[in-house]
Amino acid sequence: MAKLYIGGLSYDTTEQSLREAFAPAGNITSVSIIMDKMTGRSRGFGFIEMSTDEEAQKAIELMNGKELDGRSLTVNIARPPESRPREGGGGFNRGGRGGFGGGNRGGNRY
Repeated sequence: MAKLYIGGLSYDTTEQSLREAFAPAGNITSVSIIMDKMTGRSRGFGFIEMSTDEEAQKAIELMNGKELDGRSLTVNIARPPESRPREGGGGFNRGGRGGFGGGNRGGNRY
């Protein structure tokens, strides 16, 4: 099984229309469009799993750069999540002010 990343999706594209567009490349085992949790709209990308690596390569050749629902698609082999750099660093961004304590703020009060 080979997983493909599909980028450049229109908000109007559905999992069914994506499946139909990629069907000529071969047997599709799953389709998912990633949705924004806050708005419920498509985030503009999704994933398709093809039965074989050969079918995945055919899907790339057939669909990469092609138009679907008025948008040009980007189609390539999906990278495993662990190979992507993490966004942000978590925690609080203190705007470069440093940590707590240190310095004399307004003199000694005791």
